[in-house]
Formats: sequence, structure tokens, C-alpha cells
Amino acid sequence: ADADSPRELTVIGSSLGGFYATWIAEQLGCKAVLLNPAVHAARDLATQVGEHHMYHSGAPFVFLPEYVDELAAIHAPRITQPDRYFLVAATGDEVLDWREMRDRYAGCRQRIVQGSDHGLSDFAEWMPEVLEFALGGKPVRP
Repeated sequence: ADADSPRELTVIGSSLGGFYATWIAEQLGCKAVLLNPAVHAARDLATQVGEHHMYHSGAPFVFLPEYVDELAAIHAPRITQPDRYFLVAATGDEVLDWREMRDRYAGCRQRIVQGSDHGLSDFAEWMPEVLEFALGGKPVRP
């Protein structure tokens, strides 16, 4: 395979980043690792239209209705090549429903983590498996 081909990439995304990673993988034909991904981003974020503050700085920003439309426009209707995906979903996710993740990525490699949280605070435990998938089965050296 051509090392410069987009198909050789592995994109990794968490939460809304997992939604984007799915879209990218479907566009490029590359692999994706999804960490507690948003499955229905437009539906879930439609309730957030309005004024907010940045998490780290407190600076104000406005989440516009057209952002929801943009998310709806890039929703991949189905997963075309399940072998290109690896889902890591925590049953303890306090933000998103892990069952929606499991169902959306049915047929894909899955690691359903009992407990944990939306941020996968125990990610170090799952990182070797993520890297093994991303590197195409090559052994991961500590």
C-alpha cells in the first residue's frame, strides 16, 4: 500500500471528535478509533443553541442554529466498512448513551468499558489496544 495514501491514516476522535472522525473515515476510506463518540450530534446539540462560555477561559461564544444544520449535513447515514472502525465506549459515560454507540457501530471492533466516564479517565489502560488497531496489528512497544 502507498504510505502516503489517506487510506493508511487512522483518525482518532472523542465525543464530537468521534462524530467528525466517522465522517472523515467515510470520506477518505481510512480507519477510525472512536472514543465515546457522539452518534446523533445534530440532535444532541440542538438544545445548546445560544450563548455559552469557553470551558477554560470563560470567554463568551454563541452556538448558532446553522451549526446544528452543518452537523446534520455531515452525518454518515451508515458505516460502509465496519472493519475500519474501533469503538471504545464507556458504560459510565455521563454525557452520551453507550448503547447508541454500540448500535451505531455494530459489526465494528468494540471495547465496551464497564464504568469509566465520558472523558475515559482510564484511557491509559485501553491505549495499547487502540495503538495496535491504529498501527495495523504491529506490536506496540512500551
